[in-house]
Amino acid sequence: MNDVLIQTLRPVTHNLGAFEVRRAIPTRERTMVGPFIFVDQFGPSHLPPGSAMDVRPHPHINLATVTWLFEGAIDHRDSIGSYATIRPGQVNLMTAGRGIVHSERSPTAERLTTQTLYGMQTWLALPDGREEIDPAFESRADLPLIEDSCVQARVIMGSLWGKTAPTTQYAETIYAEIVLAPGGALPIDSEADERAVMLVGGEAEIEGIPLEPYALVVLAPGKALKLTSASGGRVMLLGGEAFATPRHVWWNFVSSSRERINQAKQDWEQGRFPQVPGDSDEFIPLPRIATTVSYP
Repeated sequence: MNDVLIQTLRPVTHNLGAFEVRRAIPTRERTMVGPFIFVDQFGPSHLPPGSAMDVRPHPHINLATVTWLFEGAIDHRDSIGSYATIRPGQVNLMTAGRGIVHSERSPTAERLTTQTLYGMQTWLALPDGREEIDPAFESRADLPLIEDSCVQARVIMGSLWGKTAPTTQYAETIYAEIVLAPGGALPIDSEADERAVMLVGGEAEIEGIPLEPYALVVLAPGKALKLTSASGGRVMLLGGEAFATPRHVWWNFVSSSRERINQAKQDWEQGRFPQVPGDSDEFIPLPRIATTVSYP
């Protein structure tokens, strides 16, 4: 593309009634950026009283999900007994490993008022030799903040700008939310194998090149770059270690092995995954056509 931005991945938008989801990867053009194999951005969407997000129980294998909110709240429940209300400033990392089932729903209190949902849902492929680790869950709010009068940058995963997030990493990962006030500027570290940015609000530029809203823009490796904004904007930075072994994606399953995905499909269809304590008996059935959309 050029010596700064090597690829622009424009998302596919899924209209789910109450809100829209914009999916940047996986696509035919590119499957991964570092360990990130799935990047969704949703909102800002305003759900009126009585309307809610209700993602029924569904399974995952060989990946870790990362939920990050700008606005709103989501109740997370999973089959290892975890329960957490996800709120802005708090990263929720769910490791599927050999298999987990979870649900995501609007909390009871939020259903009674107009709720705004605005945030990111990403998946990380687990590296070779660790795809079948035990499932796990963690929720952390003790994340490093880099700030001055015109910039606030929160390190969600990995090491950036001399700070390291305590969030578990399975492969080398960088993930951050950057909020620029008018006139704000921030260098983008060059150490990661692969890096990308997504403008999710306002406006911003990389080395003077404007970013398209909601497009995932892959940055040239090894170059120290500067992110700026004349009028203010919100940008996500993500990437990390490049994987040598390809990953396959089918519905909610990610693996280096197609046979493992086929086994997971059979296990879900035949009820061999564990259930989610505290949730209803309903679930998302196995789709007939391959897709990565798990929303109701």
